[in-house]
Amino acid sequence: MWTDKQRGIRLSQEELLCKNSCGYYGNPAWQGFCSKCWRERMRPSEAHRQDARQSSDATPPTFSKFEEKKNMEKSRRINTMRRLFWGGPSPPKQEPSDSHMSVLKAFQNLQPGDFTGFLKVLRSPSSQRLQSRCTTFLNTMEAYHDLPVQKQSDLVQDFYQSYAEYFSSFSEAELTQTMEHVEKLIMTRLHKWVFCHDSCDDEQKDLALQRRIRSLTWVTPQMLSVPFPDVQSSITGDPFLPAITAIIEMDAKRAPQDKLVCVSKCSQHVFEALSNSNSEPANADDFLSALVYVVLKANPPRLHSNMQYVIRFGLPHSLMAGESGYYFTNLSCAVAFIEKLDGPALNLSPAEFEGYMRHRRGPGAAGSARQQVAEATQHLLDELTCRQEKLDRGVDALNLQLQKWVQTVHSQLDEAASQFSTVQKDPTESSLLSPNSAPTGEDLKEQVVLTDQYAGPNDSDC
Repeated sequence: MWTDKQRGIRLSQEELLCKNSCGYYGNPAWQGFCSKCWRERMRPSEAHRQDARQSSDATPPTFSKFEEKKNMEKSRRINTMRRLFWGGPSPPKQEPSDSHMSVLKAFQNLQPGDFTGFLKVLRSPSSQRLQSRCTTFLNTMEAYHDLPVQKQSDLVQDFYQSYAEYFSSFSEAELTQTMEHVEKLIMTRLHKWVFCHDSCDDEQKDLALQRRIRSLTWVTPQMLSVPFPDVQSSITGDPFLPAITAIIEMDAKRAPQDKLVCVSKCSQHVFEALSNSNSEPANADDFLSALVYVVLKANPPRLHSNMQYVIRFGLPHSLMAGESGYYFTNLSCAVAFIEKLDGPALNLSPAEFEGYMRHRRGPGAAGSARQQVAEATQHLLDELTCRQEKLDRGVDALNLQLQKWVQTVHSQLDEAASQFSTVQKDPTESSLLSPNSAPTGEDLKEQVVLTDQYAGPNDSDC
């Protein structure tokens, strides 16, 4: 009955989008919501918990004291944010329009990905206030690196939003490019403080995910319905090896956008491998199944921590929309699928799945990658054997022709030798005969008779 079930991972485009129907990509880490809807959903619950803690005090404050405390807390938060963003408790002074326009124009003239040029513009005298904001924020975050990681994430996201207001006159593409440079500047320095923070259980989840992936090394591409090249094709080795290399490189990057670049490269290599392995265009189901196979083969180091780092400290637009958002959402779905992988997902019975997990069984010969390599090697060996047999037949035919040629040469030599001996005997015989005519057989008989008649007695005695 298990063979009647449909293999592979089926995930529609609607399931990748936010559950709030806002049009952006959701994520399992946000319970299917996008980052914007998730933050809006979490803030009321946090405020409710804070009010509940205040109401649980033994001595309830009066209304006037409550309002006074609330205003003091609000002014304290405002001053804190001003110190974080502007370097002081006072509001920022309005910059002259000419200076403001020159700074904006300098940032607009930057080429995409020119991070060195961005640093030069940021360190220029006209951008001194922007540089001061970044430096003050970094120093503050490093000083308070013991804060819970979620609180640090909120501070970084608020900083992105506040910093982006300075470039509100930019187009969407220009603002995205500029904020990506800001993110790289900020998170490259904060990486050692916030990555895999002590206040969260990312390290334990990394180890659990690695053990889970190691226990699933027996899963084959055929079990996941991943199109794989046939043995007869010219493709040798694993076509998904470039994708495996790209996803492993993600751990070596510091900025969230650089980690997303590795995810995008991995996904693009997956699509290339699918297009080379299958004559039909790759669809979303094939891509997700192949991505699961790549993650199982790669077992990337600290995968959970890297994904949480991107979710917490990456720019929201990078995860909510665009190519990088689509790829990262699929990667999150692939990890969630691996964590909940069971027998029916692989078209296996519970007993078969348990046998594979306990290493009491091995994958079938048709679905084993090792068997595929053996079949490919056997195919090459058969081809070489055919070529060797053809070469042997050619050698045998050449030997036969050579033997016939030697026999022909020997016969011609024997014939020539016999003719030469005949030619040598002819002059000797002709010298014993008359010069005019050669004696016949009758003549020789008559000579013998005459000799016997005239022979004397002495002659006969002799």
